Amino acid sequence: MAVSNRTIVSLGELLIDFVPQTNGLPLSQVEGFQRAAGGAPANVAAAVAKLGGKSRFIGKVGRDAFGEYLRGTLEAVGVEAALIETDEARTCLAFVSLRADGERDFLFYREPSADILLRAGEIREEWIRDAAVFHFGSVSLANEPCRTATLETARRAREHGALISFDPNVRLPLWPGEERAKREILEAMPLADVVKVSEEEAVFLSGKDVHAGARQLLEYGPRIIVVTMGAQGCRVVTRRADFHVPGIRVRAVDTTGAGDAFVGGMLYRLAALHLQAAEIEDRCSDGEFAKDVFRFANCVGALATTGRGAIPSLPAMAEVEKVLEQ
Repeated sequence: MAVSNRTIVSLGELLIDFVPQTNGLPLSQVEGFQRAAGGAPANVAAAVAKLGGKSRFIGKVGRDAFGEYLRGTLEAVGVEAALIETDEARTCLAFVSLRADGERDFLFYREPSADILLRAGEIREEWIRDAAVFHFGSVSLANEPCRTATLETARRAREHGALISFDPNVRLPLWPGEERAKREILEAMPLADVVKVSEEEAVFLSGKDVHAGARQLLEYGPRIIVVTMGAQGCRVVTRRADFHVPGIRVRAVDTTGAGDAFVGGMLYRLAALHLQAAEIEDRCSDGEFAKDVFRFANCVGALATTGRGAIPSLPAMAEVEKVLEQ
């Protein structure tokens, strides 16, 4: 299996997830939490690094104990932490309630938090100049100045030749309203080459069913829409192809970060293949290509559900290869 030694750069929120020590309870009844590093783009960066890839994360944290913990967590798994520290606000916190089925409810402390205060002028050119892939999500689009910083950095990365990856990762409690969330997420779509959405996000953003919705999202400019389907795997849609890649069966404990792990696995494989966006779109009609990239990503995402917390549960390459060989 080809190894990616090209830099995958992620930008966005980095925060502390407080995960209940007991599943199946609403937040009002949880008595104990376990701390874990989180934030979707940071999870993607960690997933790439744990697979052995070259990974850099750009973000902003408070000059506080949690910010120090997050930097240490990223560096411990091999991520280059391009972090700006600030005294203006504290590091973001999120309390995550795990239902009996492993799905989540969120309560964010982010009014504002340090990640919101990321400014375009703080992002160094050397952090993106060598990017083979630049990845961002929508949480950093919900507020200024981080919205402008995110979009400007994506444009700069594209000018340097990076493949642009976007995960809408809809978190409506962070937006002032559904319509604004939908509008501003869709406005970011033309910047992206590859977009990963859940089934629910495809419906929300398009107003159509999953199949029609995925095709509609292509009209905004991306070359590839990847719809994650939980245990069922994923669906890949381009202008010339539309196919399903079956999932990998595991016993799920906590789905936190599974979609981010999937993205990390997908971007790791795409970077290793040294393909431009147009070439990836062309190759998506090739069954072997699908197996190589998207079955690998399905496996990374599935294995991430077998433990608690996002980053602590991300698999190493040996674990992925062992499952794929079976």
